[in-house]
Amino acid sequence: MPRNPSAALARRLERSSRLRSALGRALQVRVLDTTYDAIGTQLVPTLAQAPAAVLMLGVASRAKRIRVEARACNRASRFYPDASGRPSASLTLDPAGPPARRAAVAPQALAILRRHGLAVVRSRDAGRYLCNASYFRALAEPCPVLFVHIPPTASAKRPRDASRPRHGGLDAAAQARALTEVALFLCARGRAAARTR
Repeated sequence: MPRNPSAALARRLERSSRLRSALGRALQVRVLDTTYDAIGTQLVPTLAQAPAAVLMLGVASRAKRIRVEARACNRASRFYPDASGRPSASLTLDPAGPPARRAAVAPQALAILRRHGLAVVRSRDAGRYLCNASYFRALAEPCPVLFVHIPPTASAKRPRDASRPRHGGLDAAAQARALTEVALFLCARGRAAARTR
């Protein structure tokens, strides 16, 4: 994708004064290369820093609504090469891993995004490309991890119900406000869990 709206959205969250104030420091943002090698060379070192939480963003090219990914599967596809032209080395992402890993925080994140009036659905299929592969790896960590797919454009809106007030569409500002709340929730959950370990 020539212009990746998820990278722009991540940078917007990085500049959030609200997140900086709540976290006591700037949010760490990593925009991964669109290659399978990036999982080992960029994602794994970031996860080794033991973050309180991980919020992953990506673009679902055919999506009309935001998708909260409830799980990642231990599978890849040889049909979809990465940006370097290489497919996944194996159909199984982790031979010793489970068939799937689930995001325990997905229902709460879904509720937060809906409260912000965004068009959002729960998804059980993060795909068979790098989004699923990186999510599967991140979900192995002990902190809260969530992957959110956004549509390629900001044109999708929740249908207007005349009986309900309008809460905003699916523009970048609305997405950023809602995802700020999700990030705050994930960090609070992660900090609470770290205190009990």
